[in-house]
Amino acid sequence: MKQKILLYTENFPPIEGGSGRWFWELYNRLDSDKVVIVTHDVKGCSDIDASVDAAVVRIPLQSPEWGLKSVQGLKFYWRSVLALKRLVKQYDIDEVHCGRVIHEGVTAWLLSLFTGLKYRCFIHGEDVETAATSREQSMMVKQVCKHAHTLICNSENSKNLTQKLGYDSGEKCVVLHPGADVERFVPKPLDTQFRNAMGWADKFVVLTVGRLQQRKGQDYFIRALPDIVKAIPNCLYVVIGSGECKGELVELVEQLNLHAHVQFQAGLDDQTLISCYQQCDRFVLPNRTIANDIEGFGMVLVEAQACGKPVVAGDSGGTRETMKIGTTGHIIDCSTAESIAKEIVPILTTPSLSPDVYREHVMSHFTWEGHLGKFIAIMDE
Repeated sequence: MKQKILLYTENFPPIEGGSGRWFWELYNRLDSDKVVIVTHDVKGCSDIDASVDAAVVRIPLQSPEWGLKSVQGLKFYWRSVLALKRLVKQYDIDEVHCGRVIHEGVTAWLLSLFTGLKYRCFIHGEDVETAATSREQSMMVKQVCKHAHTLICNSENSKNLTQKLGYDSGEKCVVLHPGADVERFVPKPLDTQFRNAMGWADKFVVLTVGRLQQRKGQDYFIRALPDIVKAIPNCLYVVIGSGECKGELVELVEQLNLHAHVQFQAGLDDQTLISCYQQCDRFVLPNRTIANDIEGFGMVLVEAQACGKPVVAGDSGGTRETMKIGTTGHIIDCSTAESIAKEIVPILTTPSLSPDVYREHVMSHFTWEGHLGKFIAIMDE
């Protein structure tokens, strides 16, 4: 790869989320002298920035308005275009990689109108589907996609959505699945000391890792727990993450008197989080579609399999692309609590296979090294 790249993304650690971690994993594996990362300025970012070999530039990248019709939106894009132009010149950048179509892609598109800037844009699925509900945002996305050199989709599902919505005819879309760090996400023997410390002793631990938001489905899984507990009395649902639905989920646990069967965790360090993957019994992402908000892929499902765990996910978005259905994982209907309970109990009560079976699927399809090769090939086309 000869070109010098500027990654332009609001979502990047320490901001939580799969796309930010994807960017950290991917761009941190490229030659550091070929990458500059421009991301949002947040508190507590010094440790993350120190872990990245490439140059990291922190600037304000948040706005209450992303449209071009509002004064706030216009001011935001004006400042963003000027800042991006300055950074492209300062670091002698050949092309910009945008973390999303809106707003990062819009900024790159606007700059390209005046400078001929070459840019590529990541597509996550929920971004283009949500934009399609707004005439203004849909117009913006069409222009971003029209002028982009490549649209990097995180799944076949996201690619199909982009084409179905008329944002690309099929010439620009390429699929690059996120992966897992197979050196860190590894199977481990039962660690009784860790499980005891976490309050998991003698529990059948079902784990979910992800932002606490409706489409992740933690709420419906909690509603399904009374029926699940009838079949698995020692079931403990461990929810790791933070987000806007935390209060609602805590209240739901209180209403259903499920304190003994639900545990919330947040702010865990990386090693403790990985240990949770390694020491749980099953991993579930009970995602569902909320209006036009979908799960584009589901990195956490890949990470769980890398740790030798069977996975279960909702039949929405690109989650089925993370697993070998029927062997390393199952897809179920998570649109209601009743359907979750009905379909997941037989899965949870079936003995799991050897951890090697789940890990081998990841080793064959989702290592970062393999994805890095695909990414570089895309850049060199």
